[in-house]
Amino acid sequence: MSKVGQGRVAIVTGGTRGIGAAIVRRLLEEGYDVATCGRTPPETPIAANGREAVFDACDIRDPEAVAGWIGAVAERHGRIDLVVNNAGGSPQADAATASPRFSERILQLNLLAPLHVSQAAYPHLKAAGGSIVNIASVSAIRPSPGTAVYGAAKAGLVSLTTSLAQEWGPEVRVNAIIVGLIETETAEMTYGGEEAQHRIAQSLPLRRMGRGPDIAEAVLFLGSPAAAYISGAKLEVHGGGERPLFLEIVRQEAGSAA
Repeated sequence: MSKVGQGRVAIVTGGTRGIGAAIVRRLLEEGYDVATCGRTPPETPIAANGREAVFDACDIRDPEAVAGWIGAVAERHGRIDLVVNNAGGSPQADAATASPRFSERILQLNLLAPLHVSQAAYPHLKAAGGSIVNIASVSAIRPSPGTAVYGAAKAGLVSLTTSLAQEWGPEVRVNAIIVGLIETETAEMTYGGEEAQHRIAQSLPLRRMGRGPDIAEAVLFLGSPAAAYISGAKLEVHGGGERPLFLEIVRQEAGSAA
């Protein structure tokens, strides 16, 4: 049986670890030729089913570097069918004291970089009838205290997704994935220790946090012919969503009253 990505070329930013590496690996499994980038190469090449992703060093916050990288990928492979804007993130920062430089860098990485990548890839995607998948976050659709600028940037990315879907259809489809709480190699820095992570997982309807392959499967679907009539969508992959705190307080008070 033919693979979904057979003869197709995908670009994944930040594809050397975590969610990005899972996406790269899944696309390789489905027959895509995959190019990824980052500031440093992975310790070992990302491969699956005898296929290996091509890594290029590129700071995607630099529009000129992005244009050069996208051009090199298109020249090397002859086409680009799928762009996954995955690179992003932010350390914790107090909004009252975060420096202008810090805020600018977070906006560059999480909002402007996906725009630069999409713009550079647009003519190639248009020629191939391809698509873009932007990796957003639940921080885009609920308050994000401690990472306020990151949440604002991801909200902007969701807005950008819907606008580009309008501008670039019908040739290029553009969708976003709203990523929930995910287990990665840095989960302890984000969520705390094993016990804290277990409590968080139990608070979710599906009783676990997400994993890289969960997001990778969503990317594979949105980039495939099965999603041919899906554009401008915001696919929430968050295990049912975080339980509102007030419900837990109400439950605890009801238990105390009993």
